[in-house]
Amino acid sequence: VQLQASGGGLVQAGGSLRLSCEASGRAIKTSTVGWFRQSPGKDRELVAAISANVGVEDYADSFQGRFRISRDNAKNTVYLQTESLGSQDTAVYYCAVGRSDFFFHSKPEAYGSWGPGTQVTVSS
Repeated sequence: VQLQASGGGLVQAGGSLRLSCEASGRAIKTSTVGWFRQSPGKDRELVAAISANVGVEDYADSFQGRFRISRDNAKNTVYLQTESLGSQDTAVYYCAVGRSDFFFHSKPEAYGSWGPGTQVTVSS
């Protein structure tokens, strides 16, 4: 599967962006899909994940209530709606497809296919 993340850009503090992760090569509705982000000098961290099929949402504590993950299986796309962005949200955002041999998908090693990422820059 190939993933293409888009929707990043420059936004003022307090603004919002909707990131998209479009998959090609196979349907991803039967896979967990996660959004991660990585800032310079920091580890890649999970933002949110959405489970296969029924789409149960899971968020890291820092993003609960402020970001929302969703999926459109007809478009083979997963979205990340971001709100109330601050400078601490400046990072490259990546989407990834979870590995079927992992039960929990909270760590990067539980994901097998990654997109190239999209840069989000928040100006204060």
